[in-house]
Amino acid sequence: MKLFGSVDTPLVVAAISGNVINNAALASELGADVVEIRLDLLDSTTSIYDSISYITENFSLPVIITNRLAEEGGGWKESELKRVELLTTLMPLSDAVDIELKAPLRDVVINKAKELDKIVIVSAHDFIETKPLDELASILKEEHRVGGDISKLAVTPHSSQDVLNLLQAGVASHHPVCTIAMGELGKHTRIIAGLYGSVLTYASVEEATASGQLRVDTVKKLIKLFYQKKS
Repeated sequence: MKLFGSVDTPLVVAAISGNVINNAALASELGADVVEIRLDLLDSTTSIYDSISYITENFSLPVIITNRLAEEGGGWKESELKRVELLTTLMPLSDAVDIELKAPLRDVVINKAKELDKIVIVSAHDFIETKPLDELASILKEEHRVGGDISKLAVTPHSSQDVLNLLQAGVASHHPVCTIAMGELGKHTRIIAGLYGSVLTYASVEEATASGQLRVDTVKKLIKLFYQKKS
């Protein structure tokens, strides 16, 4: 299963919650390449194992599981141990797992994912600012060093220079990255970051799960305009 995309066309990840089966079906109809199931945004995780099983059996979409820390914009309200236990329980059903660079039990998740031969996305989110270029580059490098197959970095820009710094950090990386500038100022990065090394871009099927997120079908149309696959 190829999740990394290519230098020409980033994969469009549909971030879904709510009724995950219905939203996965909608994501597929809209043209998503991958679905990310946001466990932290679900009203209940009681039947999530069966739901993910259904998705993997009935839709040709790789599945990323994410259980976002509250400190990084997530909705998880229980203990860190329970958060990680849910991730590791569902990991065999998934193709990839997202874990935060600053997560207390980060290495437990990464080691389990490596054991199961799953793709690891190590992520960091800054809802306040965009650090200087050298710090952005260091974060991406550290995410890779700790075991990330893809280094994900989402920041809040306050100027065009902030956006340029994020894109430059992505270009300078020597491994797969996903770079996102959140909010209105960075909305265009969800389309063009792939031109600067980003292998994934996140989109919504209904309500956005992050500031500046566009709908899957909109992103797919714009990507078709901006990118041309090599023959």
